[in-house]
Amino acid sequence: MRSSRHPPAPSARATAGVALCLLFALSPAARAGRLPSARPVPGGIALLDLGPVGEQPPTVLRDTRRVLVLAENGHWVAVVGIPLAAHAGRESVSVRTADGTRTVTYDVAARDYPTQALKVAPKHVDLAPRDLARYEQEKPRLETALATWSEAPPPTLELRAPVPGPRSSSFGSRRVFNGQGRNPHTGMDIAAAEGEPVTAAAAGRVVDSGDYFFNGRTVIVDHGEGFLTLYCHLSRIDVRPGQAVVPGTRLGLVGSTGRATGPHLHFSVMLNRAWVDPELFLAGER
Repeated sequence: MRSSRHPPAPSARATAGVALCLLFALSPAARAGRLPSARPVPGGIALLDLGPVGEQPPTVLRDTRRVLVLAENGHWVAVVGIPLAAHAGRESVSVRTADGTRTVTYDVAARDYPTQALKVAPKHVDLAPRDLARYEQEKPRLETALATWSEAPPPTLELRAPVPGPRSSSFGSRRVFNGQGRNPHTGMDIAAAEGEPVTAAAAGRVVDSGDYFFNGRTVIVDHGEGFLTLYCHLSRIDVRPGQAVVPGTRLGLVGSTGRATGPHLHFSVMLNRAWVDPELFLAGER
């Protein structure tokens, strides 16, 4: 793994930041271990080498949001989730250490996602006043859960499939429900029969479970430092907030609750409050 350089002077930080953009410069051994596959596109991952491991990990911010930092092969590595709304071009993170704060830049490439047309119950597209009120009432709770940050880093970023079954490639696709455009799809749909057990993709702690208007019965698991997984449309929930889970712990059963066209699992991964492609983390897919 190549070492990063400290900026020679404040006036040269922008130039040094370009030199610190080490996407894909990580050694194959590092990429094959705990780290996900680097894919610097909207909805993807940037891996940034921050230099040799010191006594304390650096604090990294993308905008105002903390970024996961791991020690790998003797170097600190920032694992940056790139939002689906990001544009192609140069992005940056702020890196704070005991020596001060510097800027690290990286390039985001364009990626075109397909459009997907779906038919759902009209009530899930044109919301009745009561349903809209429910959705607005649920938003703060969901936002609080998704904003979870715990200081202990995850022991691994490799995930196991939460349920067996064919996986769609619909992550990032623009959803058109009953002819009306909506936000891009933020997860992977896994086809499975009603009642099939859904298990935790990695060790962590349940930070929320409940029934949401769009997501249906949902479980959110915190794996550390802003690395979260989301399991939606369940027919039954078998865990409670605060419960510790290990890989394979049963979280609930496959269902079609919420805005769903049939039984399946919607599986999402979040890093620094950005939805990223679960495929980058699944064992055997990287």
